[in-house]
Amino acid sequence: MRVDSGGQANRTKAQDRARSVLDARPEHSADSPVSIHAMTVAYRRRPVLWDIDFDAPARSLVAIVGPNGAGKSTLIKACLGLVPMASGRVEFWGQPLRQARGRIGYVPQRESVDWEFPVSALDVVCMGRYRKIGWFRPVSRSHKEVARACLDRVGMGDYADRQISQLSGGQQQRVFLARALAQEADLYIMDEPFAGVDAATERAIVVVLRELQSQGKSVICVHHDLATVGEYFDSALLLNMRVVAAGAVGEVMTQQNLHKTYGGRLTLLSEASEAVARSGV
Repeated sequence: MRVDSGGQANRTKAQDRARSVLDARPEHSADSPVSIHAMTVAYRRRPVLWDIDFDAPARSLVAIVGPNGAGKSTLIKACLGLVPMASGRVEFWGQPLRQARGRIGYVPQRESVDWEFPVSALDVVCMGRYRKIGWFRPVSRSHKEVARACLDRVGMGDYADRQISQLSGGQQQRVFLARALAQEADLYIMDEPFAGVDAATERAIVVVLRELQSQGKSVICVHHDLATVGEYFDSALLLNMRVVAAGAVGEVMTQQNLHKTYGGRLTLLSEASEAVARSGV
């Protein structure tokens, strides 16, 4: 049997280069799926994020938590090059985005998508295969089979040929999740995947996230529901323009840190603390 070691050798060299670069910055690890160093983002010269440093733990489910306007969506968009940084650097497994892009799946906010575009659910999921298919090439039967399997994983197999405009909000969110799964990525970045969905969709998303983690994948989600952070995630990044705290959920979701993050919304903080206590984290 012929073994092609060229690809593996190239990947090993790339990892060695990444580690040598990170040797000068030991606070950041080449094993981290995302390392953010001194990131500042500003809109019209007004800072939205200020001097962010964060290493996402590998093979973990990470929630980005904070109030409206804290910069949660901006953070992940800046990581993905969708909004410019005023300063700082982001690396994925010690490499720049351009080298790691094929290993990253992205689920944007549902409200940011034109759901009136005349395509089927299957068409949307096949878009997640374009890096493997190649631009302007037809979608083969094998790629469609992968896309259908991804729809099955999120409980949308029976809706493959349905126009996306005919789907409910929760169904549309499942289709977007299936598109990300079709990328077969190592890191999934999701912007409020649970927002505005029904209970069945929320349960389906949680099942998929845990399956991804069991496969050694990493997931980072902007998340708005403090009551479920401890139930759904292992780690949390508390954000309000700057990093308030980051680490294991049971360590960072404290009354003090939540107060720093949310600024005294006592009813909300009390409910969140009780939810974390009930989850046993």
